[in-house]
Amino acid sequence: MAAELTTPQLSEKHRTTLDKALDVIRTREYWSPHHEHPKAYGENGSLSAAEGLAAFQALHGSRFELDQPGTDGWTGGEVSPYGPELGIEYPHADIDVLLPAMRAGMAAWREAGPETRALVCLEILSRISARTHEFAHAVMHTSGQAFMMAFQAGGPHAQDRGLEAVAYAYAEQARTPGFADWSKPQGKRDPLDLKKSFTAVPRGISLLIGCNTFPTWNGYPGLFASLATGNPVLVKPHPRAVLPLALTVQAAREVLAETGFDPNLVALAADSPGEGIAKSLAVHPEIKIIDYTGSTAFGDWLEANARQAQVYTEKAGVNTVVIDSTDNYKGMLSNLAFSLSLYSGQMCTTPQNLLIPRDGIMTDAGAKSYDEVVADLAASVAGLLGDDARANALLGALVNPDVKARLEAAAGLGEVALPSREVTNPDFPEAVVRTPVMVKLDGTKPDADAPYMSECFGPVSFAVAVDSTEGGLDLLRRTVREKGAMTVGAYTTSQVTEAAIEEVCLEESAQLSLNLTGGVYVNQTAAFSDFHGTGGNPAANAALCDGAFVANRFRVVEVRRQA
Repeated sequence: MAAELTTPQLSEKHRTTLDKALDVIRTREYWSPHHEHPKAYGENGSLSAAEGLAAFQALHGSRFELDQPGTDGWTGGEVSPYGPELGIEYPHADIDVLLPAMRAGMAAWREAGPETRALVCLEILSRISARTHEFAHAVMHTSGQAFMMAFQAGGPHAQDRGLEAVAYAYAEQARTPGFADWSKPQGKRDPLDLKKSFTAVPRGISLLIGCNTFPTWNGYPGLFASLATGNPVLVKPHPRAVLPLALTVQAAREVLAETGFDPNLVALAADSPGEGIAKSLAVHPEIKIIDYTGSTAFGDWLEANARQAQVYTEKAGVNTVVIDSTDNYKGMLSNLAFSLSLYSGQMCTTPQNLLIPRDGIMTDAGAKSYDEVVADLAASVAGLLGDDARANALLGALVNPDVKARLEAAAGLGEVALPSREVTNPDFPEAVVRTPVMVKLDGTKPDADAPYMSECFGPVSFAVAVDSTEGGLDLLRRTVREKGAMTVGAYTTSQVTEAAIEEVCLEESAQLSLNLTGGVYVNQTAAFSDFHGTGGNPAANAALCDGAFVANRFRVVEVRRQA
């Protein structure tokens, strides 16, 4: 297969970016090579806003051709959370034909080596970046995110996470040299001389099981970690969010072909309605790696049953904020209100349980009782979302009917401090848009069946009254240990309390954000600097992204030769 793009050309184009990524995963400083602002696109081959929208609209009612082996029919059925049917059909794969075809290109991809693989991955990300406006609409109309969030989280932030995974993959593979001369002295006798080679060998085909809410942001780390370590990747999108990952597969296949590699190293496996192929794929003997984001029930099933594969899961957790005291009461309320509202709480990092001492807290605005804190926070959320235009821009749309059902049921769990209200989206009148609900609950004697002891995914939060901050920390520890947490937040002016909260999070392996009152929120993480999850509590068995996330996707095979 003739290459249109050679490794030297790729190196000239992308090596500086790779080197910077390798540097910042070490320093943890802020960096992103991908523009966050929509106006930054439209030149140097990237699609403008109008071009991206037109490209997205041109896909409606069409067949999404990928020219991959084993296509035995067509499937589709995505309906935007904003109302319109997309009407796009995707190739349905005969897995027994597709998987052998994917393996056929492995040897050449393995022999290319870590650097070439990394550079090819960066070219794929570059092609995706140029189509960010098109991807933004695809993410918006499959996940329900508002446009700006879909643009940023589904575009540059997702691309950052993919690049981060490539950097970690390259670093882990480059840790071992490709060749070594080995000589062991033998005294008066001749030394023992060997020539040794070391090759990073992929495990096999990697299965990416995509999620509905963040198909690219959650999907790119596993996809690029596997591809950069030499593994073919079979992408199985969520049936409601096929398009963003289909576009990704399309871009990857184009670049692989242009660089002289087999495009079947990346392929799409879309379900027929009700088919549910994830389970059968997960236990297929050809599948050696699985990346999954979704429900705890299926994540646990994968970990227990996909024994032939290395499984990386991100599941449900109960994210908690401990409110002990603050020296910026207004800033705390504003920060929490935004965190509770963003994307209608449909983020795995959105706080759910707010643990507040029953006797209240001390603030720069004086002592505040539990009821006052709850009422003030409810008022802050209501004020933030009081304007429908701003509410639509922050909330997006509810991604599926299950979220709406949980939201409506939550109002019956206790005293409602903040009722949810319906918001009309003038551009998409069929969109289901709801403001968050906040419910007051008693956390004195936490019961395993208490509502706050399980994840209630969506725009639902519980203001849990605890006897004291110490009692709140006990509940925090139990929650993280038994249910897991992707994020923990806390507000305190006491160094002793801060140390106690930090100790709980260190012992229970949970990411902690302290005293956030500005423009950084507990449910946001930055690639190259922040770790998403820890892999150390039940919410996830891996972190995005660290060395452990990539290192077990390949093995090093040594060949010794007599010198």
